[in-house]
Amino acid sequence: MNMKVTVAIDNCVPINAASPFLGEHGLSMLLETGDSRLLIDTGQSAAVIHNLGLLGVAPASLDLIVISHGHHDHTGGLFHVLGQAKKRMPVYLHEAAFKPRFSVSHGERRFAGIPYRKDQLSSLGADWRLVREPLELLPGLWLSGSVPRTTAYETGDVRLVAPDANSGCDCQDEIDDDMALFYRSEKGLVVISGCTHSGLVNMVRHGLAVTGAGRLHGWIGGTHLGPVADSQQAATITQLQAFQPDFVAANHCTGFRMMARLQEAFGERFIPAFVGAVIEF
Repeated sequence: MNMKVTVAIDNCVPINAASPFLGEHGLSMLLETGDSRLLIDTGQSAAVIHNLGLLGVAPASLDLIVISHGHHDHTGGLFHVLGQAKKRMPVYLHEAAFKPRFSVSHGERRFAGIPYRKDQLSSLGADWRLVREPLELLPGLWLSGSVPRTTAYETGDVRLVAPDANSGCDCQDEIDDDMALFYRSEKGLVVISGCTHSGLVNMVRHGLAVTGAGRLHGWIGGTHLGPVADSQQAATITQLQAFQPDFVAANHCTGFRMMARLQEAFGERFIPAFVGAVIEF
């Protein structure tokens, strides 16, 4: 079964884009395989509807939606997609995705969680499928469930916080609801990720274990390498090179500096996965 991934929302629109796409700080990717069509994440606004329209995709034609984690830049467009679809839509997400969470920068604390109440989205047709363990959505396509944190160096982003359940004080948000899709292709594992707050290496190792694939064929999506410590960036790139993927299609929270480093590390195997990019495998 072949897979086609099209980037519907990203921070950037390439200068040679074939259509007048919109970009925003966020991520959404369209997956098409066989007769199935699904969306992982929805960006942060109605821009996803505009871009899906330019791609010739009506929200009603989607079979399901996957939410990688409960941040506003991955979930804000869900309200608009459900409103346009006008049908009951299976929405897969981790059971912890709706917890309150914030970002702290430049002395300001901003809400960073899902910007709509669960009952609002339910009234628009969201058929919630809460996930914690790995789940095979389609033959060969898995939703990761919770990702084991096994590396010592993938410590995450200290600017993302959540209130402690006991004290109420802000602590670094571990983002336990972080998930990705794992596709077992003939050439190995392909990871399709939102932000990878759990760590790229943790995510790949979990994908290999879940699918039984023998190697990493490719990576698509956000890496969250841009905001983390230099030591995590260096160690992650070293291990990613050791995985010897055939392609690395990075975007969103990777950041330009890290994308340049990935380009240097992987050469022609690197793909800047901006809006409109298509990856087939």
